[in-house]
Amino acid sequence: MSREQTVRADATVKVMVVDDHPMWRDAVARDLAAAGFDVVATAGDGPQAVRRAQAAAPDVLVLDLNLPGMPGAQVCKELVAANPALRVLVLSASGEHADVLEAVKSGALGYLLKSASTEELTDAVRRTAVGDPVFTPGLAGLVLGEYRRLAKDPAPATSDEPKAPQLTERETEVLRLVAKGLSYKQIAERLVISHRTVQNHVQNTLGKLQLHNRVELVRYAIERGLDDA
Repeated sequence: MSREQTVRADATVKVMVVDDHPMWRDAVARDLAAAGFDVVATAGDGPQAVRRAQAAAPDVLVLDLNLPGMPGAQVCKELVAANPALRVLVLSASGEHADVLEAVKSGALGYLLKSASTEELTDAVRRTAVGDPVFTPGLAGLVLGEYRRLAKDPAPATSDEPKAPQLTERETEVLRLVAKGLSYKQIAERLVISHRTVQNHVQNTLGKLQLHNRVELVRYAIERGLDDA
C-alpha cells in the first residue's frame, strides 16, 4: 500500500486523544492528524473524556492513565463497557507492571510508553484500529504471563453454565495463534490467508463466545490451554 493509500485509509479512522498536559495532548493530536487520521476530539480530564468520547464516538481512544477527576483506567472501563467496539491505546509515561495490567484489565487493547517515536505511535494507532494488540517491547510478555497466571485458577463452572459454542477448525486455529500473541498480519502470513479473513474469523469467534474484545478472547484461549497447543 502506498503512503497516499495509507493516508486515505487512516482518514476513515476516528481518533480521540486524552491527556491532562495541553502541549503534549495538542502535539499528539497534531501528529496523528498529520499522519492522516481523523482526530474527532481531545480531552484533558477523566469526566470530560467520558462525555466527549460518548459524543464523538471515536474508533480509537489514545488515553493517558494519570488524569484529574477520574483515573484513566476507570475512563477506559466505562467507555469500553458502554461501547465494546471502542479500541483503547494507552499512551503513558509509566512502565510499571501494575499500571499495564490494570489498563489491560480495564479493556485497553494496547499500551505504549510516551518515549515512543511519532512513527511508532502512528503505527500503533493504525494497528489498534484493526484490532491488533500493541505493546511497548517487553510488556506483551508481561500481559500474557498474567493471563496464564489467572488461567491456573479459573472461575468454577456452574451447573447451569451453557455448553461451549462449537468453533470451526479454522476459527480454532486462528484462536490458538491469537493466544500465542501473534498479530493479525502474522496470523495471515502463517495460515496463508488475507488479513481481512483473519479479522472475520476473530469477529465470528467473539460473537459465538459472547466476548467483547481480543483481550477477553486471549484469556478465554489461555484458560483452555490453546496457547500451548
